[in-house]
Amino acid sequence: MDDRRTAGRRAGDGRAGRDGQPVPPATVGRLPGYLRALEATASDGAVLTSSEELAARAGVTPAQLRKDLSFLGSYGRRGVGYDVGHLREQITVVLGLADVRRVLLVGVGNLGHALANYAGIAERGFVLVGLVDTDPSVVGTTVAGLEVEHADDLRTVVHRTGATIAVLTTPAAVAQRVCDELVAAGVVGILTFAPRALRVPAHVDVRAVDVASELQILAFHDRARSVGGGAS
Repeated sequence: MDDRRTAGRRAGDGRAGRDGQPVPPATVGRLPGYLRALEATASDGAVLTSSEELAARAGVTPAQLRKDLSFLGSYGRRGVGYDVGHLREQITVVLGLADVRRVLLVGVGNLGHALANYAGIAERGFVLVGLVDTDPSVVGTTVAGLEVEHADDLRTVVHRTGATIAVLTTPAAVAQRVCDELVAAGVVGILTFAPRALRVPAHVDVRAVDVASELQILAFHDRARSVGGGAS
């Protein structure tokens, strides 16, 4: 396995955009925001949108948005703007959401329960197909319409459900072992909430959500503003 930090893995490496060219990882990271902005625009009944309007909704500059969308081969039309429906379809395809992605949740504690019941998973083109835990008081119970299965059967669950993405909410001490088992079972995408770096092979993508680290970064900027008299 490659010994690389979780944060070093970036979704989007080598993903094809315009003319089969790779879409830069930083651009891939902004595409979900553009998709949310387009969905909000569509819900308002708009068929067309300008780069200025879409950028404002997504929280980026118009120049950045136009540059990012150029990797998809979408430039809009001068004086007209972007076709909302067409652009949504383009981004959906590039993000790999044209087909439903099967997701397995490992670790059904408080956070796991919340994620299992999170409506946004289905709304974004994913389907939760399995729940796994080791706690005897949790295994066998039903959460979000699914029975929680034992972690000893992890590989069997992956093979039976066809899950290719896993959400990991286990304690840090067992996260690497569970990650290894998921990879061995055929999972190629892992979203981890465990507060530690994971080592994975080159063909596996890992995204880390570290709430404590994000709070520490906010604390740094808060302190910088206090020390600098308001400047960050």
